[in-house]
Amino acid sequence: MQNQSRFGAVLLVTGPESLLAERAVGDFLQQALAERPEAAVVRVEAIDLDAGGLAEAAGASLFSTATIAIVNGLADLPADLNSQLLSLAADPGEDLALALVHGGGVKGKALLDGLKKLRPEVIDCPSIKPWELGQFVVAETRRMGGKATPAVAEALVQAVGTNTRALAGAVRQLLDDSPDQVLTEATIHRYFAGRAEVTSFAVADDALNGRAEQALGKLRWAIVTGVAPVLVTSALSSNLRSLGKYLDGRDSRMRDADLARNIGVPPWKLKDLARLSRDWTTPAVAKAIQAVAVADAQIKGAGSDPGFALEQVVLAVIQQRRNASRR
Repeated sequence: MQNQSRFGAVLLVTGPESLLAERAVGDFLQQALAERPEAAVVRVEAIDLDAGGLAEAAGASLFSTATIAIVNGLADLPADLNSQLLSLAADPGEDLALALVHGGGVKGKALLDGLKKLRPEVIDCPSIKPWELGQFVVAETRRMGGKATPAVAEALVQAVGTNTRALAGAVRQLLDDSPDQVLTEATIHRYFAGRAEVTSFAVADDALNGRAEQALGKLRWAIVTGVAPVLVTSALSSNLRSLGKYLDGRDSRMRDADLARNIGVPPWKLKDLARLSRDWTTPAVAKAIQAVAVADAQIKGAGSDPGFALEQVVLAVIQQRRNASRR
């Protein structure tokens, strides 16, 4: 689209990943303004429109003959405006740059299908799956002019969580304070060491690797600093389930990418799971998961001492590893 005018054309942005959708609209707006700086910019929510409002949004203003119209929330457009919008999209005119944003789902699908038949430019913004977040961080870092390995990217995901906006913001923050524009695990831990997710997954990692002293030390620090006990059991459960799925699927003839997708982890994580699997068996993982389930119930009210329940479950997980490695 860079060599084609934004005016007289339509951009259709679809999908639930709002960060990517906003970027697509932002690029569209920037390109249209570069082409015609005097153009009026109109942003409207589809749910607030009526026939007059839609015509006004797409029309010229008193101060400019050109208009850049952005209609958000297309799924909520009143049904009686469908034909009017389709007519507008079929022939926007040389003075209108029109961007339409649909957040995905079945609502408004008839309108969406009708618009696609008009062959506008379409940018799809699907939800980023959990196992794709590491790839997102790598791409985001590259987009901002930096570098990050898959392992470092996954460390950031564990530190910050699964919100793409938060991840993008964290990448920007880390790169702003990195002279060489390279993300490292050391800088991630320095910035986010107090985050509950980091602490919880660190405890789980030590437990599954049989490092009792380190696991208990980090667990006690987590309790002192106010980490919610449920985050620890959640991390233990997540890591154990990933390991269990790996043990069940490692002998299949799936490609690494497909196996990782089935497990719900990034492909590089398979190396860690392969290393862990040498000291675990499927029955041991199952018993460890049962122990975590009991501890989870205790910290949610069945027991009176969450700290004790967490220490016991960490030791139980380590014991199951020992039992498995003796076989």
